[in-house]
Order: sequence, then C-alpha cells, then structure tokens
Amino acid sequence: MKKRTRKDPKGSLTQHAYLTIREKILKGEIPLGTSLPRHRLAKKFGMSVLPVAAALQLLESDGLVESLPRIGTRVRIPNAQQMRGHFIVREALESQAARLLAEKCSAEERLELQKMAAQLDVLYSGPPDGNCDADEHWFRTYRYHMAFHMRVAECTGCLELCRAIERNQVLVFNWLYSSSAKMHEVPERWHQSLVEKITSGDPEVAEAAMRRHIRYGMDVIIERLQNPTTVADRVPVVY
Repeated sequence: MKKRTRKDPKGSLTQHAYLTIREKILKGEIPLGTSLPRHRLAKKFGMSVLPVAAALQLLESDGLVESLPRIGTRVRIPNAQQMRGHFIVREALESQAARLLAEKCSAEERLELQKMAAQLDVLYSGPPDGNCDADEHWFRTYRYHMAFHMRVAECTGCLELCRAIERNQVLVFNWLYSSSAKMHEVPERWHQSLVEKITSGDPEVAEAAMRRHIRYGMDVIIERLQNPTTVADRVPVVY
C-alpha cells in the first residue's frame, strides 16, 4: 500500500487509522483480545507509526482497547462486572428517555419511530441472501440500531440526555458485547413492539418496556463472553 504524503490535512491519518480499527472491532473482524502491534498496523495502513499510536490512544480512551504490561495493546476483554455496568448505565439512561418520550411524543415522531423500528426488525431477521457478507450486514444493522435508539432520545427534546448516551458509549459497548457473543437473535417485531409501548402515552408502561428491551439476553451475552472457550485471550490473535 502506498504511503500517504504530508499533503494530508493534519490529523487525517490518525482519524483514518482510528475509524478503520474501530470499524473492524465493531464488525467483529478484530475480536476481543486481539493484539494490535503498532508497527504491523502502520505497515498495513501504509503510514508511519505515529498516527497509529495516536489512534490507539483514542481507542483506549473510548474503552475499546487496553494496554497491558508484557502484553501490549489489544482489543479490550471486559469482565462480567464491566459488561453488566454498561448495560446498567444504558438501562438507566434509555428508560428515562422512554418515560420522557411517552409524556410528549407527537404523531409525527410516533410514525417516524414506527417506520425505523419496522426497518430495524427486517435487518435483525438476517442477511437477505447468501450473497451478502454477514459481517457487513450486521455492521449496517448496528449503525441503524444506534440511529434508532438515538432518535428515541432526541425525540425527548432533552439534549443533555442525548449527550450522556453518546458520551458513555453505551450503545457501542452493548453492540460490541452482543456481536462478540453472536447474540443477534431477537423476538419477532421486537423493536416495533417497543415503539408501541414507549409511544403509548403511559410513562410507566414505556419505562418498563425499555427496561425489558435492554435486559433481553444480557445474562446470555455475559455468560458466553466469560466462557473460557469463547474468550479471545485464551487463543492469542495478532492483527
């Protein structure tokens, strides 16, 4: 791969490396526990080590990678407490969003969320045919899933709540855990049923529905990722 020149805007190489590694982690192409040697990544991306090192620092700040003595930098392997913590934070934030939405949802917002939920349920039914790349399909599903849940928060009109969801990256981590555990199955009309409840006008019903939605499969996901046969650091991988 041809190395990039100094004509690149400042920071563009770091951003490129950051987004590329992040996307591959979320797609599952770089599994939990995978070692991320800077020199090997720099060679793969056709750039110097400096922007790669900066990108890894950003990913470490995000909580997606970790640096350990005698091991180096690798995709972070969370423990059960950390995983459960991310689910708890997401549950708290999004349950509040559901309550607020139920109190003020307009007819236009309800229709928009119904359409998004229907499309999301179609995506969760799996790749449309055998010719579709599964990793790419599930990554598109992740992005649409994140857009759907962020739209629920946005419809509350509470900017601080939206910022808290984004800042805590709860949607990113929950997807990463679900994807790594191969937990993509959801009940029929899963998101459509959620929208029916959170736009019902009853805050109690809305909150309870969102809590059930977020807790679905949590214990299964945590158990799968804590199983020694599925945790990546039992079988070292180098990217």
